[in-house]
Amino acid sequence: MMLNSDQTEIDVPLSHSETESVFSDGGGGRGAGVEEASSVGLCAQSRLAEPGEALKKDLQHLSREERRRRRRATAKYRTAHATRERIRVEAFNMAFAELRKLLPTLPPDKKLSKIEILRLAICYISYLNHVLDV
Repeated sequence: MMLNSDQTEIDVPLSHSETESVFSDGGGGRGAGVEEASSVGLCAQSRLAEPGEALKKDLQHLSREERRRRRRATAKYRTAHATRERIRVEAFNMAFAELRKLLPTLPPDKKLSKIEILRLAICYISYLNHVLDV
């Protein structure tokens, strides 16, 4: 689930065991415990909602940038970002490898740095323009 820029946590619903313990009528009959269970449920729900509300109030005073910084500090976010960055770098390196294959050098398998590939490509393009102009 994605978080928007203002959200810092995902609201997690109660599990079955939590709802069962909150709304149980203590083993009594159905009719006698319903009113008691609903009042217990309201108390438990308000207790469960208070930390979230306190957290929201705590985070409201933070700037948008600070909320973003806290969201980006999660392990899940860092892992996803690292994966995206790895894919980007691999595509970048493959593009340089393709460009390198198109450039004439002696020897042809000579290892070139990225800046050397770019400079050689500039020179080769200008040479090809010169050949076309003549």
